[in-house]
Amino acid sequence: MMQIKKLPQAVTRHLDYYVYLYIHPETDEVFYVGKGRGNRALAHANGEGNTPHDKVIRDLKKRRLEPRVEILIHGLEDENTALAVEMAAIDLLGLENLANSIHGHHSSRRGRMTLEQIRSLYHRKQVTITEPAILIRISRAYRYGMSPIELYDATRATWVIGNRRRKAEYALAVFEGIVREVYRIAQWLPSGSTLKSDQIHGDPAVGRWEFVGKVADDKVRSKYLNHWVAHYFAQHSQNPLQYVNC
Repeated sequence: MMQIKKLPQAVTRHLDYYVYLYIHPETDEVFYVGKGRGNRALAHANGEGNTPHDKVIRDLKKRRLEPRVEILIHGLEDENTALAVEMAAIDLLGLENLANSIHGHHSSRRGRMTLEQIRSLYHRKQVTITEPAILIRISRAYRYGMSPIELYDATRATWVIGNRRRKAEYALAVFEGIVREVYRIAQWLPSGSTLKSDQIHGDPAVGRWEFVGKVADDKVRSKYLNHWVAHYFAQHSQNPLQYVNC
């Protein structure tokens, strides 16, 4: 099949904003999702950049193969709509199955999630914490649909935290004021003790710590999971950590 290098203006003016797909010619699987207008869909076709999808394209070209480019939807009136469709497509296909570097725009707030997560987001159930615990806000690392091990690693490392950490029995992963998981802390260790350097969030310097543990038992977990705990943090506080009953 002949590879189209450029779309004529007579075509692009009808497309307006659109979402496009790059498809592997051998497996028919989508490996990249993007959005744009004009000839944006063909901007990656030569694989000349340094992104993961450029590498896939270069690997194909070495074998005299070309990716197939398809338009998922077009005629969108504005960029925000295109961003929303792009986000939904990435969430549906799964970032782990794509060469996209990041999730779609606002995926952590508006992307794919369970009904329980939707309910907790818009119907906030405030809870009182009775166990010695540390609330850990993981705003920069969190996304809906992350695997249990990804959530665990994002919660447990790597923190500048004092000796009061030893009094905490539980660590609660918090995103946007809602508890996303509850862990029973077994031990605190110096940063980098149990994580490879490329897994560590932040600087693994002296004074930073990570914990090891496991998901809390059902009785404790069900008491806090998907409940609202933002009231434990001081208003406008940027500190990601908050002790409770310690």
